[in-house]
Amino acid sequence: MKTSEFLELLKENTNKSLVFEYQPGALVGANYHITEVKNISIDAVDCGAGTDAWKETIIQLWESPSEIGKRDYMSAYKALAILNKVDKIKPMEKNVEVKFEYSNATFHTAQLFVLGHQIKDDTVLFHLGVEKTDCKAKETCGVPETSAQTMETTCAPDSGCC
Repeated sequence: MKTSEFLELLKENTNKSLVFEYQPGALVGANYHITEVKNISIDAVDCGAGTDAWKETIIQLWESPSEIGKRDYMSAYKALAILNKVDKIKPMEKNVEVKFEYSNATFHTAQLFVLGHQIKDDTVLFHLGVEKTDCKAKETCGVPETSAQTMETTCAPDSGCC
Protein backbone atom coordinates (compact mmCIF):
# COMPACT_ATOMS: atom_id res chain seq x y z
CA MET A 1 0.00 0.00 0.00
CA LYS A 2 1.27 3.46 -0.86
CA THR A 3 1.62 6.09 1.85
CA SER A 4 -0.94 8.26 0.04
CA GLU A 5 -3.50 5.41 0.08
CA PHE A 6 -2.99 4.91 3.81
CA LEU A 7 -3.40 8.63 4.51
CA GLU A 8 -6.52 8.78 2.33
CA LEU A 9 -8.11 5.88 4.26
CA LEU A 10 -7.43 7.76 7.49
CA LYS A 11 -9.03 10.93 6.05
CA GLU A 12 -12.10 9.00 4.92
CA ASN A 13 -12.54 7.31 8.32
CA THR A 14 -11.53 9.91 10.92
CA ASN A 15 -14.29 8.85 13.32
CA LYS A 16 -13.15 5.21 13.43
CA SER A 17 -10.66 3.37 15.63
CA LEU A 18 -7.36 2.51 13.97
CA VAL A 19 -6.46 -1.14 14.62
CA PHE A 20 -3.52 -3.19 13.34
CA GLU A 21 -3.34 -6.98 13.08
CA TYR A 22 0.37 -7.90 13.05
CA GLN A 23 -0.21 -11.60 12.44
CA PRO A 24 -3.43 -13.57 11.91
CA GLY A 25 -5.61 -13.18 14.99
CA ALA A 26 -3.13 -10.99 16.92
CA LEU A 27 -3.76 -7.27 17.32
CA VAL A 28 -1.37 -4.51 18.31
CA GLY A 29 -2.56 -3.47 21.77
CA ALA A 30 -4.87 -0.49 22.21
CA ASN A 31 -2.02 1.07 24.21
CA TYR A 32 0.02 1.66 21.03
CA HIS A 33 1.59 4.96 20.07
CA ILE A 34 3.08 6.15 16.79
CA THR A 35 6.63 6.77 17.98
CA GLU A 36 8.54 7.40 14.78
CA VAL A 37 7.99 8.01 11.08
CA LYS A 38 10.93 7.20 8.83
CA ASN A 39 11.55 8.32 5.26
CA ILE A 40 13.80 5.52 4.05
CA SER A 41 15.93 5.49 0.89
CA ILE A 42 17.29 2.11 -0.14
CA ASP A 43 20.22 1.84 -2.56
CA ALA A 44 20.88 -1.87 -3.11
CA VAL A 45 22.97 -4.39 -5.01
CA ASP A 46 21.59 -7.92 -5.32
CA CYS A 47 23.54 -11.19 -5.47
CA GLY A 48 23.66 -11.05 -9.27
CA ALA A 49 25.27 -7.57 -9.17
CA GLY A 50 22.00 -5.89 -10.16
CA THR A 51 21.39 -2.48 -8.65
CA ASP A 52 18.12 -1.03 -7.45
CA ALA A 53 16.91 1.97 -5.49
CA TRP A 54 13.58 2.81 -3.90
CA LYS A 55 12.00 4.70 -1.00
CA GLU A 56 9.65 3.62 1.77
CA THR A 57 7.74 5.16 4.65
CA ILE A 58 8.10 3.25 7.92
CA ILE A 59 5.66 4.05 10.74
CA GLN A 60 6.77 2.67 14.09
CA LEU A 61 4.13 1.37 16.51
CA TRP A 62 5.02 0.94 20.17
CA GLU A 63 2.91 -0.37 23.05
CA SER A 64 3.21 1.77 26.17
CA PRO A 65 3.79 -0.36 29.27
CA SER A 66 2.10 2.30 31.41
CA GLU A 67 -1.14 1.87 29.43
CA ILE A 68 -1.52 -1.92 29.48
CA GLY A 69 -5.19 -2.76 29.65
CA LYS A 70 -6.26 0.32 27.71
CA ARG A 71 -9.38 -0.55 25.73
CA ASP A 72 -9.88 2.36 23.34
CA TYR A 73 -7.75 2.37 20.22
CA MET A 74 -6.26 5.49 18.68
CA SER A 75 -8.68 7.13 16.27
CA ALA A 76 -7.84 7.55 12.61
CA TYR A 77 -8.29 11.29 13.28
CA LYS A 78 -5.53 11.33 15.92
CA ALA A 79 -3.18 9.23 13.76
CA LEU A 80 -3.77 11.57 10.82
CA ALA A 81 -3.04 14.59 13.04
CA ILE A 82 0.27 13.00 14.11
CA LEU A 83 1.23 12.15 10.53
CA ASN A 84 0.25 15.61 9.26
CA LYS A 85 2.47 17.17 11.94
CA VAL A 86 5.35 14.91 10.91
CA ASP A 87 4.76 15.79 7.26
CA LYS A 88 5.16 19.50 8.04
CA ILE A 89 8.52 18.86 9.75
CA LYS A 90 9.87 16.20 7.37
CA PRO A 91 7.66 15.75 4.30
CA MET A 92 6.73 12.14 3.69
CA GLU A 93 7.09 10.58 0.27
CA LYS A 94 3.48 9.87 -0.65
CA ASN A 95 3.94 7.60 -3.67
CA VAL A 96 6.01 4.97 -1.87
CA GLU A 97 5.27 1.78 0.06
CA VAL A 98 4.18 2.28 3.67
CA LYS A 99 5.30 -0.30 6.22
CA PHE A 100 4.82 -0.60 9.95
CA GLU A 101 7.63 -1.43 12.36
CA TYR A 102 6.43 -3.31 15.42
CA SER A 103 7.41 -5.75 18.13
CA ASN A 104 6.24 -6.93 21.53
CA ALA A 105 7.40 -9.43 24.15
CA THR A 106 6.41 -12.41 22.00
CA PHE A 107 6.86 -11.01 18.47
CA HIS A 108 10.26 -10.06 17.05
CA THR A 109 10.85 -6.57 15.65
CA ALA A 110 9.76 -6.57 12.03
CA GLN A 111 8.87 -4.21 9.23
CA LEU A 112 5.41 -5.32 8.22
CA PHE A 113 3.71 -4.81 4.87
CA VAL A 114 0.05 -3.87 4.57
CA LEU A 115 -1.57 -7.03 3.22
CA GLY A 116 -5.06 -5.54 3.21
CA HIS A 117 -7.60 -3.63 5.24
CA GLN A 118 -11.21 -3.83 6.38
CA ILE A 119 -13.60 -1.09 7.36
CA LYS A 120 -16.44 -2.20 9.56
CA ASP A 121 -18.65 -0.39 11.99
CA ASP A 122 -16.38 1.88 14.04
CA THR A 123 -13.02 0.31 13.07
CA VAL A 124 -10.44 0.50 10.31
CA LEU A 125 -8.43 -2.72 10.57
CA PHE A 126 -5.13 -3.06 8.75
CA HIS A 127 -3.85 -6.59 8.18
CA LEU A 128 -0.06 -6.56 8.34
CA GLY A 129 2.45 -9.27 7.55
CA VAL A 130 5.97 -10.14 6.59
CA GLU A 131 7.20 -11.03 3.16
CA LYS A 132 9.82 -13.72 2.81
CA THR A 133 13.29 -12.85 1.58
CA ASP A 134 14.02 -13.84 -1.98
CA CYS A 135 16.84 -13.98 -4.51
CA LYS A 136 16.15 -11.18 -6.99
CA ALA A 137 18.74 -12.47 -9.46
CA LYS A 138 17.34 -15.96 -10.09
CA GLU A 139 17.59 -15.61 -13.86
CA THR A 140 21.12 -14.15 -13.76
CA CYS A 141 22.32 -16.82 -11.36
CA GLY A 142 20.44 -19.69 -12.99
CA VAL A 143 18.43 -20.41 -9.86
CA PRO A 144 15.14 -22.20 -10.54
CA GLU A 145 12.20 -20.91 -8.51
CA THR A 146 11.37 -24.37 -7.16
CA SER A 147 12.97 -24.82 -3.74
CA ALA A 148 15.39 -23.45 -1.18
CA GLN A 149 17.42 -26.69 -1.40
CA THR A 150 18.04 -26.13 -5.13
CA MET A 151 19.18 -22.58 -4.32
CA GLU A 152 21.69 -23.88 -1.77
CA THR A 153 23.42 -26.10 -4.32
CA THR A 154 23.25 -23.61 -7.20
CA CYS A 155 24.51 -20.65 -5.18
CA ALA A 156 27.68 -22.26 -3.89
CA PRO A 157 30.43 -19.92 -2.65
CA ASP A 158 32.44 -20.24 -5.89
CA SER A 159 29.45 -19.94 -8.24
CA GLY A 160 29.73 -16.15 -8.65
CA CYS A 161 26.30 -15.48 -7.25
CA CYS A 162 24.34 -15.36 -4.01
